[in-house]
Amino acid sequence: MHFELPTYINELLHSGTVIPAHPLALCADGTLDEDRQRRLTRYYLACGVGGLAVGVHTTQFEIRDPSVRLLERVLRLAKEEVDLAGLTDRIILVAGIVGHTEQAVEEARLARDLGYHLGLLSNGGLGDWTNEALLQRAEAVADEIPVFGFYLQPAVGGRILDYDYWYRFAGIPNVRAIKVAPFNRYHTLEVMRAVCASPRRDEIAMYTGNDDHILGDLLTNYRFRRNGIEVNKHFVGGLLGHWAVWTHKAVELLAQVKAGPDHDDPGLGALLTAGIAVTDMNAVIFDASHHFRGCIPGIHEVLRRQGLLAGTWCLNPNEVLSTGQAEAIDRIYSMYPEHTDDAFVSRFLENEARSGYDTKDR
Repeated sequence: MHFELPTYINELLHSGTVIPAHPLALCADGTLDEDRQRRLTRYYLACGVGGLAVGVHTTQFEIRDPSVRLLERVLRLAKEEVDLAGLTDRIILVAGIVGHTEQAVEEARLARDLGYHLGLLSNGGLGDWTNEALLQRAEAVADEIPVFGFYLQPAVGGRILDYDYWYRFAGIPNVRAIKVAPFNRYHTLEVMRAVCASPRRDEIAMYTGNDDHILGDLLTNYRFRRNGIEVNKHFVGGLLGHWAVWTHKAVELLAQVKAGPDHDDPGLGALLTAGIAVTDMNAVIFDASHHFRGCIPGIHEVLRRQGLLAGTWCLNPNEVLSTGQAEAIDRIYSMYPEHTDDAFVSRFLENEARSGYDTKDR
């Protein structure tokens, strides 16, 4: 059984948009800070994003632990804020889906029943599964909800997936998009080549998840020749943890990319230069120098400094800022002020205060 995407959602998915990976707002005691969780969603909507990804790595996989049990709650909160903003079926709602087949199917049904449009299917933790087993799992999930494929980098629990896997994955009828995030040029190229070879290539929207190469991905046209025919594919948008911070600037940058500077346009060089700055900023907040150990706390620290979060607390108490990471964040703030959106966040928070938002009464 395949559930069709609403027309506007499908068009937006293929035209390309900004989809931030939604963080988890916690209190110091590790319980959910619902007010700030909702406020984060409203911040992203105010930035002009076209989608939200909830229940993904940035939301912390521990929300599924039996002792925590926050998956349904955080999915529901984001959906409620989208509805309250009058943006139902105007915002692409993507729910993270993980685990063995039974768990993945159960999460897909939950997301579908809550009104989510797509499931971002992670293969994290399934490194010993064969391609065949992973594809059967994907087909089972696709029977429940349209699938957003996910090439997760090995450094954070993913595995290398070859051309054959992606060619067959693209052939699953209810696969509608793929997030490519191996943080590797060779592997990224292989996914694009496999999708371009598929008869379904025009039915699949490609999104970058390569936080280390965001603008480079968005500005690149992937061109291949098959049976004497030229085939082109490009990344239309991004579903990114990096876009959970400085989101208003991310929306502006994607708009500049979509304006379409050609190779002779001075604007292209400016965007490529901006891409280097974005990569430098990402290396710091994602804590690349420490194998991404401080990735989630790094995102939280930026949001804390802006006043959107109260602290950097994570469900896993061992997830903290790495030594020197806070100082590195000071550096990128000083070096790249044009790529931060602190002034926008300040205005947003002032408007929130004037509006008298109190989620306890909603």
